[in-house]
Amino acid sequence: MGDGGPRPVSGLRRKAVLATLALHVGETVSTDRLVDVVWGETAPPTALNTLQSHVSHLRSVLGCKAAILARPPGYVLDLGDDGTDVQLAERLLRQGTQSADPARGARDLREALALWRGSPLADVTGLTWLEEQAGRLDLLHEQIRRGLSEARLAAGEHAQLVPDLEQMVAEHPLDEQIHAQLMLALYRSGRQADALGAYQRLRSTLAEELGIDPSQALRDLETAILRQDPSLEAPAPAGTLRAASPEAPVPAQLPPTVAGFAGRDAELASLDAILPAAAQSGSAEGATVVISAIAGTAGVGKTALATYWAHRVRGEFPDGQLYVNLRGFDRCGPAVDPGQALRGFLDAFAVPPERIPADLDAQVGLYRSLLAGKRVLVVLDNARDAAQVRPLLPGSPGCLALVTSRNHLTGLVATEGAFPLGLNLLTVPEAQDLLARRLGPHRVASEPEAAGEIIERSARLPLALTIAAARAATKPDFPLAATAAELREAATILDPFHGGDLATDVRAVFSWSYCALGTDAARLFRLLGLHPGPDITIAAAASLAGIPAEQARVLLAELARAHLLAEHRPGRYAFHDLLRAYATEQALAHDDASWNAAVGRILDHLLHTGYAAAAVIEPYFAPIDPVPPRPGVTVDGPATGADALEWFTAERATLLAAVRLAAKTGFATYTWQLTWAMTTFLLRRGLWSDHATACEAALDAARRAGDTVGEAHALLLLALGYARSGRFDDAFPRFHHALRLLETIGGYSSSQVTAHSGLTWIAERQKRHTDMLSHSL
Repeated sequence: MGDGGPRPVSGLRRKAVLATLALHVGETVSTDRLVDVVWGETAPPTALNTLQSHVSHLRSVLGCKAAILARPPGYVLDLGDDGTDVQLAERLLRQGTQSADPARGARDLREALALWRGSPLADVTGLTWLEEQAGRLDLLHEQIRRGLSEARLAAGEHAQLVPDLEQMVAEHPLDEQIHAQLMLALYRSGRQADALGAYQRLRSTLAEELGIDPSQALRDLETAILRQDPSLEAPAPAGTLRAASPEAPVPAQLPPTVAGFAGRDAELASLDAILPAAAQSGSAEGATVVISAIAGTAGVGKTALATYWAHRVRGEFPDGQLYVNLRGFDRCGPAVDPGQALRGFLDAFAVPPERIPADLDAQVGLYRSLLAGKRVLVVLDNARDAAQVRPLLPGSPGCLALVTSRNHLTGLVATEGAFPLGLNLLTVPEAQDLLARRLGPHRVASEPEAAGEIIERSARLPLALTIAAARAATKPDFPLAATAAELREAATILDPFHGGDLATDVRAVFSWSYCALGTDAARLFRLLGLHPGPDITIAAAASLAGIPAEQARVLLAELARAHLLAEHRPGRYAFHDLLRAYATEQALAHDDASWNAAVGRILDHLLHTGYAAAAVIEPYFAPIDPVPPRPGVTVDGPATGADALEWFTAERATLLAAVRLAAKTGFATYTWQLTWAMTTFLLRRGLWSDHATACEAALDAARRAGDTVGEAHALLLLALGYARSGRFDDAFPRFHHALRLLETIGGYSSSQVTAHSGLTWIAERQKRHTDMLSHSL
């Protein structure tokens, strides 16, 4: 800055803030991310204020306030091109390894090496993320050293290079790439026997340390040295380095990055964490291609995340970036065949058509041979399954494959060692950030309630949220409240979420995953849209579909793999509101003849399981005869009081919603019987409002159906709740009304006893002893 001299920075935390911004130079780093890097789990409550103080101090040290800009949701270090040594080193590495003149390339790489002055980030040790970045910079240093050796070999400096390579071999005794460079330098220096000796020493070391032989490429080099193959002679000075000539272009196939990308700090950090493994090209520890599999539901932003991160790290892969949309869930056509994708990759490397074999396995071999020794990023987007992906995976260390899919791709994790990364809905702050980036922070901040409603009605699904934001963006003079009202007043939940083409139509995007399901899984998905609660158990799903529990378990797992459902807690499955709306639409469109039976089965499951649970908690509460369950209903009653309370706690929201569903769909008897099953639990927990709401719904349903038994019991339950909550004046007349109805219909003596006991209890509390005697039995 200014005079170009060093500017000392005091304090570990200040240094950490500056280092983090410098490693993201030109990019906005959120305050949450800075706090996490600088303090981690030990962040004090005043961390944000302290962070602002550190930034202010750093600005004064740098002598330029504009060097660190405040840009929501954080800060950006703006130093221009080559503003940091890392940026300069990466540029010189690309420039040096792609130079058509080896001597010039060697000069660039020497200049890059000279930027290292001791261990990187030595002043911020003890901070996890920065220590990881220090490891990445060490790997960058090693990559430059290797590139320099390659350039010097191409420039004819083999004799001068031998001592440096011998030192590198001592540092990396198992590294085949460095040994190959040393063997070639020795051979070109007229030391054929020494070159073969270097090979034999590596062969012995590999056998002793790892129990393996040298690679085929190294064995071929030994054979060529033994034969004194002319191809080993030093190239002419005008020779080019790898991937730099017109015959061997450097692919750059990444699609444009997403405008207004927001959030996903944790996921980006997880992807950043795998870079060091990918950078260990050729080392024993990194002797495998690195694969990251991003999975998530339709519209959750898998492609956006993959593309954004790929652009962010493309400088780490100077030999090219490959991209293919595998169309694994595209209703407009079949999924891309692996052979078709491979042909596109081979064309990207300008492989002549006559060299491309017809056999798929041979094409895979040629593709992996092209990538051997290179650092290439391969993005495989929208994969259907692991089988579609495997032929497209690189085979050499130093490459990285990034795979996105709506399926979990468990096979890649199990057999290829892929790093799984699940993508969930945006958090509320992330959703707010997305809206602010699309519509401007002032517009969003000025209407927080409308923005909150847009986020809620979009279910925090990035695709839906960007469509809603696009609607608002096309009407800049309209308040956000107008967009919120449009979402609120739509004929169906999904109607507003259509962006003008299939890729931005939420219904269409969901349908691509739905149509890939098996017949039974698709039926269960539709029926799940009829389930009244926020989540569902295996037993409840089995009852809904009228199938055995084990079959339901298998089908739920299939839906979870397709990310049409999430197992958010062990044994409990849920989907977000937009997927629920889509499932309900499909149920009403395809299963109109059977959905009523499915509703009856889920009500039977809840009623009979709840009845069993209530009997465990309070066996002497007035018994009823619940409606007999339909065939196909699974009842798994709790065995102990603790289990029963746990079941009611977990199913409380579902049971309350089931009462409303029963009333709405004509299952009037279930409304009061479900309420009866819940009563002991709700009153023990003091959930007076929930209990009163259920009772009122049951009472209304019974009266509309002309069900006197139901009306009497709904009144009795309502009176019990009012009495327990101290509303004696409300309880008293309802007890009497219930008694009159029960006496009229006859029977139900236990219910009459409960009513009399309730009136006696109220009279005792109010010291009306004569009334107590009149209700004593």
